[in-house]
Amino acid sequence: MRVTEKVLTAIGLMSGTSADGIDAAIIRTDGHTIRHTGAFVTHPYPAETRAAILALAAEPERAGLDPLLELEAAITQAHADAVRAVLAQTGLEASAIDVVGFHGQTVLHRPQYRFTRQLGDGAALSAMLGIPVVNRFRHADIEAGGQGAPLVPVFHAALAKEIDGPLAVLNLGGVGNITYIDGETLIAFDTGPGNALIDDWVRTQTGAFFDEGGALARGGRVDEERLAALLSSPFFDAPPPKSLDRNSFAVDVLAGLSLEDGAATLSAFTVAATARAREHLPQAPLRWLVCGGGRHNAALMAGLQHSLQVPVDPVEVVGWDGDALEAQAFGFLAVRSLAGLPLSLPATTGVPHPMTGGVRHSVASLGDDVIRD
Repeated sequence: MRVTEKVLTAIGLMSGTSADGIDAAIIRTDGHTIRHTGAFVTHPYPAETRAAILALAAEPERAGLDPLLELEAAITQAHADAVRAVLAQTGLEASAIDVVGFHGQTVLHRPQYRFTRQLGDGAALSAMLGIPVVNRFRHADIEAGGQGAPLVPVFHAALAKEIDGPLAVLNLGGVGNITYIDGETLIAFDTGPGNALIDDWVRTQTGAFFDEGGALARGGRVDEERLAALLSSPFFDAPPPKSLDRNSFAVDVLAGLSLEDGAATLSAFTVAATARAREHLPQAPLRWLVCGGGRHNAALMAGLQHSLQVPVDPVEVVGWDGDALEAQAFGFLAVRSLAGLPLSLPATTGVPHPMTGGVRHSVASLGDDVIRD
């Protein structure tokens, strides 16, 4: 395989465990540095597709066993629509894009069994768009004994080259994860719950999809006994690398609490789990930069600031786009995959050695000066 460091234009795609939509972002990179970040859109899933994804999350045995062909086709179609939406926003033709990084929709993640599943058909997406696609980013890492997550840290490190460390980048998506950066030291792991439990609690109680701005949590009181029960999980004492599935914790322990008290308790759980992450770091970070939907939750951000006692800011303060970040990352990772560069490291996923990954579709349609298998 022959590799160059040509700067490519990629579209990265990401749909998180909340399944509220698909983020699509344009990025230009050589897989080492970020040369330019471009347009970004969030394309919502059709209501029936989102409902099917969320229903599947409650039945992990189906996610592990069923073919789910109809749902996978719907997810793939929605991602094609997201790519077309970001192209329409910029006026670019598909021919201007070198590769699409297609994460797919995670429906089950069980690294202890060397199993992960992201729904999405890379070959079909490539055929729909006429653009080479890289998908199955996590599988090589999992098969080699890694956690398969988190994968974004190498992108965080590329973004943060000019920021003094030690720095923590905290992603509060459905699950929380941290990237610790201090010079050449890069450590990453899942911290615990992010937004998924809060979202699940609010949805089951009200039908709404999330606690907007943290208003419910700010109106409630933390149940300390139930919080202690949640924090008793052995996950928090386990050394990294470690990763979670969105269903690793459940809201059952909150039965009988009011809507507001449940939201407050789950928000406190996310904050306390994040603070516990410091136990596994070489030094306490001097600052925390927060991306993901959780940065819009005032209750979470205030709780983190109080608990961590150092600056805690949304990533926008350093010029990053917190909404686009994960989608940009999978565009970056797609280019790294084409170049045969590592996507994961022993200190980020526990893989035995730096590991590239990704499955490439229609790679041969790229020019000879990029890559050939």
